[in-house]
Amino acid sequence: MPSKTNAARICEQLGIPYRLAEYPVGEEHLSASEVAAIIGMPAEQVFKTLVARGDRTGVLLACLPAPVDLDLKKLAAASGNKRVELVDLAEVQPLTGYVRGGVSPLGTRRPFPVFIDETVEMWEEVSVSAGQRGTQLLIAPAGFIRAAEAALADLTQLPNYQVKD
Repeated sequence: MPSKTNAARICEQLGIPYRLAEYPVGEEHLSASEVAAIIGMPAEQVFKTLVARGDRTGVLLACLPAPVDLDLKKLAAASGNKRVELVDLAEVQPLTGYVRGGVSPLGTRRPFPVFIDETVEMWEEVSVSAGQRGTQLLIAPAGFIRAAEAALADLTQLPNYQVKD
């Protein structure tokens, strides 16, 4: 049985159903898309959590599907900032209490505003880090939004396609 994390405890306290999925981790960092393949979910249903800082609001979290990139301008607009930047990797653990590859939007060291990409509502169940590398929290989107006290927004960039003449 997977060990309970702060994210799992928060869901239990709120009465939100969830499941935990464990997977093996090695020394290397696994991308969210690699985690999706390991746990047998489409990458679009596995949400990664990125830590950013807005020029007006300070630290905030963005959750988006594994295979897409964050649009910083869209996150800035959604969060009431003029500009948003991703924080340096060295700041992630001191700010959140989580290591890279295990950042959950639930149970951070201090509460931060959370923004989840609106595509979350396309699925019956999504996966997000449970707060440690090697453990994913599988949860219904409505429960995820409620547990994270999140706002929904369009956060993703369209892929850059090369047009050939």
